[in-house]
Amino acid sequence: MLVDSHCHLEFADFAPEADAVMARARAAGVGLCLTIGTRLATFANTRAVAERYDDVWCSVGVHPHDAAKEPLEDAAPLIARARDRKVVGIGEAGLDFYYNHSPRAAQIANFRAHIDAARETGLPLIIHTRDAEADTIAILEEEMGRSAFTGVLHCFTGSQRLAEAGLAIGLYISASGIITFKKSEALRAVFRGVPADRLLVETDAPYLAPAPHRGKRNEPAFVAHTAAALAALKGVSADEIARLTTDNFFRLFAKVERPA
Repeated sequence: MLVDSHCHLEFADFAPEADAVMARARAAGVGLCLTIGTRLATFANTRAVAERYDDVWCSVGVHPHDAAKEPLEDAAPLIARARDRKVVGIGEAGLDFYYNHSPRAAQIANFRAHIDAARETGLPLIIHTRDAEADTIAILEEEMGRSAFTGVLHCFTGSQRLAEAGLAIGLYISASGIITFKKSEALRAVFRGVPADRLLVETDAPYLAPAPHRGKRNEPAFVAHTAAALAALKGVSADEIARLTTDNFFRLFAKVERPA
């Protein structure tokens, strides 16, 4: 069984054919999907998708792009929603200094609120970071020094330094379809060194479809291509990478009920 550890099934891209998307995922061997919250204002939609399907779970969070629209004075709004049985993670949270859709100070404040929520709930933090490695590392190391939490660097596209820093504080690292792109050799080199017990796979659907579907709308079924690429990097079989990444997912997202 494969797990798509990060997708956005509540997005309008999937609304007309959600059942067909899920059927294709199951046919491709994807036994579970985690659909990721990006705004509190749309959390009800995220939650509804997770409730609709037994094999879909969800997270709650405010994407750094929306930090100015939804500033968090503290972790309370996240903690309250995390009590829902279908909510198994905190985020997507972090820093995006590439687009800077929200002021950096607002992003940092929200990021810390999400970390507090991850600590309080015991749920893993789902971390987005782009063009903000130094600040991300500094905040994560500082906050981990205060009190421990778990989490994953999602859709990892960063440097060896970021990978090593994340691994050193106990984070997992998730591979997306980007590892299949021709110009991603430096990223593949980083993933070759990630320990097998810290790897996850994801689509980030509807974005970043892997080869051979690059340029199309992504969907959970395509995580099989990312897993195959990761298996080739690691020199193991596709079945072995499926077993490893699925076991890792359930270890990290411990609230998820593992299918029999």
